[in-house]
This record gives sequence, C-alpha cells and structure tokens, in this order.
Amino acid sequence: MSGVFHGLAARPQRPFGFSCALALALMASAVHAQPVPEVAQTDAEVDLPPDLAGEVPPLAPLEPAAPLTPPETIVPEAELATPLAPLDSVTVPEALAATNDPDLPDVRYRLETTGLEEIGLEGRFRDLSALLEGGRKAGSAAQVGARADVDVEMAENLLRSQGYYDAEVSAVVGPLPGEDGELLIALTATPGKRYTLGDIDITGLEPEPLAIARNALDLAPGAPIVADVIEAAEANVSLRLPEQGWPGTRVGARDIVLDDVDFTGVYTLAVGAGRKGRFGRIRLPGDAEADNVFDVEHIEILPRFEVGEIFDSRRVDDLRQALIATNLLQTVSVEPVATGEIDAEGIEAVDLLVRQSRGPARNLAANAGYGTGEGVRLSGSWTHRNLFPPEGAVTGAVVAGTNEQSLRGQFLRSNAGQRDRAFQIGASVARQRFQAFSAETIQLNTNLSRVSTPIWQKRWTWSLGGELIASRESVFDPERDTEVLDRDRGTFFIAALPTQLGYDRSNSLLDPTRGFRITVRASPEAQKRASAGFDSYGRLLLEGSAYFPVMESLVLAGRARVGSIMGAARDEIAPSRRLYAGGGGSVRGFGFQELGPRGPDNRPLGGRSLTEFAFEARYRFGDFGVVPFIDAGRVGEDSTPSLSGMRYGVGIGARYYTNFGPMRIDVGTPLNRQPGESRVALYISIGQAF
Repeated sequence: MSGVFHGLAARPQRPFGFSCALALALMASAVHAQPVPEVAQTDAEVDLPPDLAGEVPPLAPLEPAAPLTPPETIVPEAELATPLAPLDSVTVPEALAATNDPDLPDVRYRLETTGLEEIGLEGRFRDLSALLEGGRKAGSAAQVGARADVDVEMAENLLRSQGYYDAEVSAVVGPLPGEDGELLIALTATPGKRYTLGDIDITGLEPEPLAIARNALDLAPGAPIVADVIEAAEANVSLRLPEQGWPGTRVGARDIVLDDVDFTGVYTLAVGAGRKGRFGRIRLPGDAEADNVFDVEHIEILPRFEVGEIFDSRRVDDLRQALIATNLLQTVSVEPVATGEIDAEGIEAVDLLVRQSRGPARNLAANAGYGTGEGVRLSGSWTHRNLFPPEGAVTGAVVAGTNEQSLRGQFLRSNAGQRDRAFQIGASVARQRFQAFSAETIQLNTNLSRVSTPIWQKRWTWSLGGELIASRESVFDPERDTEVLDRDRGTFFIAALPTQLGYDRSNSLLDPTRGFRITVRASPEAQKRASAGFDSYGRLLLEGSAYFPVMESLVLAGRARVGSIMGAARDEIAPSRRLYAGGGGSVRGFGFQELGPRGPDNRPLGGRSLTEFAFEARYRFGDFGVVPFIDAGRVGEDSTPSLSGMRYGVGIGARYYTNFGPMRIDVGTPLNRQPGESRVALYISIGQAF
C-alpha cells in the first residue's frame, strides 16, 4: 500500500483514548435493571417450608430497560491519498480561555508523556504544548480536555514532520487520588516505523543546472524524511542556481510517494531554471523618472560587476544594499528583467530594473557623554544628505561641553566617482579647556577616504587628507615657568597631511565579538610659531585589537597602541599636537589626558611617545552585560615607545545592548595613584571601548 504526499506533515487524527473512555462511561450509566436468572426445573417434588407453602403472589411486570447509548463512532480523518500540510502549517490553536468567575477554584493538572523522549522530541513538544503554556491550571475540566486535544493534534503533526507517518497519539484525563482535585493527563505517543528517503529525482532541468541543483539539494537515500531538512534543501536550490547564472529559477511542488511495506519515500522535485543569463544594463521605470532620487549614471557607479559577466544574485543583492546605505531612499528594489537578447552561446542578457522611492533627506542627531577630565559633552547636528545631488550632503554641528565648545560645517560627497569613496571638506572653530592645555582653534580640513560605517563595514579602509590650523594655546616653558602656575599663551600655524590605512576582519563595527583590526596613522606636519621659526616633525600611530569568543556569552578582547613624534623636541610642538594618555578611549582609571609627565603646576605636559595596552572580558546576559577590565599606559618625553614605567588602571563596566550598539558605562581607578590623578574615573558613551 502506498500514498502520494505533497507536504511533509499529515493532517491530525482525532484523539482516541479520551473520547473512548467517555463513551464507555456513558454505556455504563445507561443500564437501569439487571436480568432475572432462570431457575432449573426437575421432576422431583420439592418440600417447601410451611410459611412458603401458600400461594405465591404474581410478580409485578418489569419496567422496560432504557435503550443503550451506542459508543461514539470514530471516523479516521486522514487518508493516505490526502496531501499533507507543510511543516510551517503546524500551529497550536489557542486553548479555551480561563474562566473569570472568582468563585470557581482553579483545576490543577499534571502532564505525563510516553514515547516522545525516546525519539528526541520531548523538548520540542514541551516548547509547543498548550497544556504547559497554560501554567498547569485551568478554569474547568472542559478547558483541560480542550488543551489535551490541542496537544494530541500538535504531537501527531510533530511526529509526521520527523518522518513518523504511521504515528498515533492519545491522551487520557483522569483524577488523581487526594482531595485537591488535581488531574493527570497521560499523553501516549506510538511513533511507529520512521520513513526514510528512497530514490531522489529532480525534474525539469538541463544537465548544467541539474548538476548544480543536485549538489545544492544535498539529500541522500536512506536519510529520514524530516520536514525542516527537506525544506532547507529546497531553499538552497532556489538560492544556488541564481547565484550561478539562472535568474529565472523557480522551485515547484515536491512529491513523496510513501511505501508502507519497506517504509521508504520516493522523492521528486520539479525545478524550472529558464535560460542562463549575463548582466545587462541598469534600467529605471520610464513612467516614474521624476520620482527617482538617482539617475542611471550614478547607479552605475555602485555595482560590483561588469556588463557581460555571468549573472549572480549575490551581486544584485549587493547593489540593493549599496542603495540602501545611501540613507536617501525609503524603498528600493532591484529586479532582473529578461531582454530576449541571446548570444551565440545561448546566454541571455538580463537587465536590472531599479525601483526607488524618495526618503527623508534631512536629519537631526544628538549625542551625550561624560568622562572624568573631559566633563559633560553634548553634541548635535543637522544634515541635508542630498542638498547637492547626487549624495552631496551638508552638515552643521555644535558641541556644548564642560571643557569644549565648537561649531563645525562640512560638505561630504559620498560615492564620489567610485563606490565607497567619499570627498569631504570642512571648517571649524573650537574652544578647549583641558588640564593639559587650553586652546582657541580655527581649522580647515579636507580628505578623500574609503571608510566603514555601521551600515556598511569594509575590510580595507584608507584616508588621505590635509589640514590648516591656527591655534592660540597655553605653553609651558621649562626655563621660565618653574614657579609660575599660569602658563603663557602662544599662537601656532600648522599644516598637516594626515593619512590612514586600516584592515578590519572583525564582525561588527560597534560591538565586535570575533576577529581583529589593525590601523596605521601617519601625519607629516610643519609648524610656524608666531615668536619663532618653522618646525617640522612627523606623527605616527599604530593600533591593533583582537576579539576571541570563549563561549556564546563571553568574549575576551585586547588592544595595543604605540605612537611616536619624530623631528622636534616636545616643548617646541604645540600642546594640542602632542601625545597624551588617559580617558575612556585610552587608559581607563585615569582622567582625560592626565597620564604622563607633569609640570611644576602638576598639569599634564604630553609627550612624544605613547604605549598602551587594554584587556577586558565582555560577559553578556540578554540585553545587559558586565565587563571587568585592566588597562596600562605610558607617555614618554622622547620619541621611542617603551614599557618602562607603565601605569595601570582597573575597573568594571556595564553594558546595555541596543539595535545600533551598546551603551557603555565604565568605572575605573588607577593603581598606585599619584598626586593630581583621579581616585575614580567614570566614562559614559556609545559603543565598546575598542
């Protein structure tokens, strides 16, 4: 006997055990009289006692017995020829709602299962159970029975989804001994023989796509017929064929013919692939030209493929993601369109139709943070992302902080002639009041870069820039200020060519859990002091970090940073261009820029060399996390980084994880604290420390 199945889970049968017990109870209650036994007669005389020798009065006629109620007829609801529902149709109907009558006591019950644990389905059953979801109490016995019926139906579908097509499940509800009225639900599953795959066939394909589809299907004869495994294999076919040149792939219905003699199923899958394709042109809808944010010329900058290459759906999705990353579109789709242009190899040109709808171009943003030595820092910005199309953004930003106030304007052209390339030019004025220096600065800057963003993280990044700076800053003169607490001020004119190269193999920009990063920064600079001549020097910084997941909830992270300034003495360099350590992004436990050499006024002087290390253990539970850490650092007056005289800070942090990155609060303290250093340092920010 055999059946044809298009789905992978059978329609449930009615639970047998509970309804059968109910029918037997009805039968017993219907009997009102017992039959009268017959008395055997013989020819011998029987002597009767005197009190029974008289005439026996006639018996009263018996009342007719009430007719017996026939047991409930159980009709199977599923037949072998009925198509089976797919796994995603296995739902748990909502059980009867609990009564709201406060005068009725809750009915408590206990669930015992048999036959599911042996085949590894006990856990999945309990996750879906209506009886267990109900909290093991109900408003009435009828509600308990309704939940039991739901669980029987669900268990049968669960068994069939795992290849047990002959499975039977029943539930019996009965009272337990005692006065508390607790019920016992005994659910028994009889899985039967598990069906396995027999012959496997894919129809409708030519030899080349057929070979790709067979490899993608990855099903083998003899394997159990498991619904989610088969559905995943079919999804893989619909994924792999478009990645290798067939944009018109369609996976049809499956057929599984079951044989209940050898318990196997012959599996057949219909697949249509159409014609193999090559990339053609970019198109826009002709009737919506006025609503398009980008024209064809700008969109053609974004693809990572050339016209004429074999079609690959991964490249199509990459183009769609690049359009989303512009933040200028509310909706976007990229659809392959057959052109009918077929070359000598029989391969068709496939154009890409880009549909786009305009999103909001203006954006307001705000940020807040706090750090010991930095104080409170509030910032806000307004951006028009497409004021100069295409993707020409103008931003105005303001910082209002305890120790820093600034205004900044910036023009940014994204995807400037090439994907991922940005051109930026900006100007700013700032007033800074830190322990290490005070400064009023005017700055002009420009750069051409390829950088990562939270939406689009890149492996290789780089930046080439230029800076012109005019700054009036406090200056420490060791020959004059040995006993002077108020420092003199000097004016500096600085020209710099900062460059940066980065390599990122981490899995996240704001919250990495594995991989590593390496960044190199170099900046040749020329300086003119108002009261002196020109000085030239070079700034160099090398930084690396690594992330290792010990387990799903625990990540070990480490960072190392070394820096050097070569070509000029420390006291000849503007204080704002020297190297400093200490703070939330440097050595925690110390205030901002307070680690390193100090002057007679006990203020930080900065230096020409820098060495830093940091190590932390990031433990996460749900949306929260705890991060113990130890940091180390040193700032030296000469230009050679060293490990001599390292200072250490220890502490602990808290994390709250959001969709855009973790909120961070770190508290640290320096070991062997020196005069002028903070006892406790606090840092509040967004993102991990490194």
